[in-house]
Amino acid sequence: MLMEEMLSKDNIQIIDGCADWEQAVHVAVNPLVDGGFVTPAYAVGIIENTHKYGPYFVLAPNLALLHARPEQGVIHQQLAVCVLRKGVVFKEGDDPVAVLVTLAAENPNDHIDVMKILATMFSDPQKITQIAQAQSVEEIYNLFTNVTV
Repeated sequence: MLMEEMLSKDNIQIIDGCADWEQAVHVAVNPLVDGGFVTPAYAVGIIENTHKYGPYFVLAPNLALLHARPEQGVIHQQLAVCVLRKGVVFKEGDDPVAVLVTLAAENPNDHIDVMKILATMFSDPQKITQIAQAQSVEEIYNLFTNVTV
């Protein structure tokens, strides 16, 4: 599956900030709810998993890959990107995170190509900074879709 099939411009948002990490999860997941890709329970699943396991999805400085199990509300696979101008702290003492990428996957094998692209992108701290500082949805979309693996 291509990145263009997994990420729509409608699922990209740039916002000022959120009151706390739980609100940030809801905000980040909301485009996927609105698009019919996940149920509202998906955000609740991510939050419950975080309370149980900690912020397992913070993969790199300034980056979180929000996800939960398919049975926690996935309808159809898709990505969403939320850039928080004022990052959010998921665990006391940790640095704030500005780039929240939400992954809704129906099963582990369907999104391997997209995960390769994300791994390539996120292994470059400069790419994460570019996303965090992007000025438009178009710029963020291009950063995600113009990656060669």
